[in-house]
This record gives sequence, structure tokens and C-alpha cells, in this order.
Amino acid sequence: MLVALLALSGYRPYDRGTWLLEVLPVVIALPILWATYRRFPLTTLLYVLIFLHALVLMLGGAYTYARVPLGFQIQDLFHLGRNPYDKIGHFFQGFVPALVAREILIRGGFVRGRRMLVFIAMCIVLAISAAYELIEWAAALALGQGAEAFLGTQGDPWDTQSDMFMALVGGVLALTLLSRLHDRQIERLARGRGQA
Repeated sequence: MLVALLALSGYRPYDRGTWLLEVLPVVIALPILWATYRRFPLTTLLYVLIFLHALVLMLGGAYTYARVPLGFQIQDLFHLGRNPYDKIGHFFQGFVPALVAREILIRGGFVRGRRMLVFIAMCIVLAISAAYELIEWAAALALGQGAEAFLGTQGDPWDTQSDMFMALVGGVLALTLLSRLHDRQIERLARGRGQA
């Protein structure tokens, strides 16, 4: 289903180059998820969240983030000065990777102690967010004026910082709200596969 939605988002996007840049994480993640499904299946929670994150990326790619209709509705509802849809994308950029990192760290036995687990998961979230901002910067330099649709800054001089802050908020909320559910699903998955 996700592949069909990806194709639909790319059918007639506002800008083909922007669409490609925005959906590239989905294009990269899909084969990885498919290839690792038998060896290292993720929890149902993660698959659902990855699917939702992919939808956010594909919608942003189809319209460009600054033109997504849902963003205009939010802008009108809260009387904002700009379309905030890209902030939803950056929120998910923290929310989902926090739980992906958490699951890999727990299941791989890479971290002892819950505090260290949270710390490392949040460091990974911020590293991903910073790396993405560096990629945006490189794209802006390479594309020149054509980068505005990809960047979606809409004239905001603090866009990079607020993007990273939204990823931080997303990561903190994911770990705060979903850790117990996530633990139960990890335990169930380990029992089902005969793993500790």
C-alpha cells in the first residue's frame, strides 16, 4: 500500500525535484524494512509510526511543504504567519527515530539503564535532525534559488533552529508517551521469536 501511495504522491507533484528530495527517506527505508523483516522485524508500533511518517513526507513532497493544504488550515486556525506543515514533518523526524533508536538499542543490548537509553536515543534524534539540516543547506547551495521549495523556510531566519527543536519535542514526547507500550511490544516480539 505504501508503494502505491508513494507512486500517487509522485504522479503530478508541484515540483518533481522537490518531490524526489522529500520522499528520498521513504525510498531508502522501504527496501531496508523489506530486507530486514524476517531477520529483525520491528514492533507493530514502529511499523505504524514509520507508515505515518512516510505519509507526512509524501504529502510534503507532493505539494512542497509550504503549500500543503493541511498546513494552510492549521495556519488559519491558529492565526500563524506561515504554513507550519514542515514543522509537522520535523516533529515526526524526532518522534519516529526516537523509538527506532530505542528499539534497536534495547533489542541489541547496546545500552544499560533507562536514563542512558533515553539520553542516547535523544542524541540520535538530534544527530539525525542536524544531519538533515546540513543536507538541506547543501541542497540550497547546489540548487541555488530552486532550493526554496525544498527548504520551505518561508522567510523564517530561525527555520533551522525551530526544525531541530520540533524534532527534539517529537523525540521527548515519543519516549514519554509510548515507552511502556513499546516495552510491552518488544517483550512480546522477543517471546514470539524465542529471544531474550
